[in-house]
Amino acid sequence: MKILMIGCGGREHVLVAGLAKSADVTDIWCAPGNPGMAEETLANGKKVVWVPIPITDTLGLRRFAKERAVDLTVIGPEGPLCEGITDIFEVAGLTVFGPNKAAARFEGSKCFAQEFARRHKLPFAPGECFNDLHEAKAYARSLGGRCVVKADGLCGGKGSFPCQAVAEADVAIENLLLKRQLGPAGDRIVIQEWLDGFELSLHILCDGTSWKLLPAAQDHKRLCPGNQGPQTGGMGAYSPYPYLSLQEIEKVAESIMKPFLQGCRREGVVFRGLLYPGIMMTKSGPKILEFNVRFGDPETQVIVPRLENDLAGLLLATAQEELCSVPLKVKYDRSAVCVVIAAPGYPAKPVLGKKIEGLDNLRGLWDVKIFHAGTRLLGSDLVTAGGRILGVTAWGSDLKYATRAAYAAAKLVRIDGGSQMRPDIAGGPC
Repeated sequence: MKILMIGCGGREHVLVAGLAKSADVTDIWCAPGNPGMAEETLANGKKVVWVPIPITDTLGLRRFAKERAVDLTVIGPEGPLCEGITDIFEVAGLTVFGPNKAAARFEGSKCFAQEFARRHKLPFAPGECFNDLHEAKAYARSLGGRCVVKADGLCGGKGSFPCQAVAEADVAIENLLLKRQLGPAGDRIVIQEWLDGFELSLHILCDGTSWKLLPAAQDHKRLCPGNQGPQTGGMGAYSPYPYLSLQEIEKVAESIMKPFLQGCRREGVVFRGLLYPGIMMTKSGPKILEFNVRFGDPETQVIVPRLENDLAGLLLATAQEELCSVPLKVKYDRSAVCVVIAAPGYPAKPVLGKKIEGLDNLRGLWDVKIFHAGTRLLGSDLVTAGGRILGVTAWGSDLKYATRAAYAAAKLVRIDGGSQMRPDIAGGPC
């Protein structure tokens, strides 16, 4: 099987590393890729090939896939999916893992997702959509200012603003609707009621009719310890999820997927790919905060290492509507923790172009893997190229071991000018 991976971040590096283990995979190309992906070796001894085609060059990517007779194209990030890359590839007879443009609206428009959930009685966080400044402020006041203000469109994980007071909510609403700080993505907003509880990340493979639940995880979105500070794309994650039993998690997934697929059928939407509902477990039960239509980052870093399955087979079966024929196998005796190393100034103004050292000390470790997220080569030097630089992932028989191993490895990485790292992922090393 020949595979083209589209994307350049930590999530895509994890997927490439997993796909490379398959005995059926003969070639993997990454576009545009990153230096970490280019170091991966396939089971047949070939190296993963780094292709300098930008994510935005949809026709160039499609042409490359046709010329190389690619059997499966895996779309990593949400942007190309929401722009319709799957539709464009499928018109050319190519097999794609990732939903089409109509299905990608579940992430591309938070208002669409909120309203779809209301129509089909999904357990969504209560909220309303607005494009009028005064109506939005009035609704936030009716909630006492305890709410979450979200831009409707894609914002790279930075379009959500938790508020605890009316003044905070007013600022968030004005920044989006009046000052347009996030551009067209904030032309409409969703205001959701504040929910207390524990967050849960579910990753569900869906081929349009059948679905399979991957290992659950918990992400840490806030920049600072104790879930303080600004929202980020994610500062770390761990799996398994400790607050619910496997049976309880499966019940939560069932409560989402049954009305979700019924709603899709009624509205003529065919969802093939990965559905990732972010959930808050409240005293009154699970509430969906939002939908994503691709693997999470950094959740993928702790989910894929817990899979026993051939990842290539799973993704291909999903794309070909044959998921029900593939039994899911999970390493229930393995826990995994990912600690993100971020640049100074992240998420607002990350400092880039700084030299990265120390990764050679971590090569060959059986329980640690470094996934590149924001890196590039400058001559022979590896330097920072994004806010989130590396995902340091470790695994072991329990979360305590995996957490200690991840932090011990992260301390060996040196970045010129310093870095940021939350000290309390999965409870922190103890």
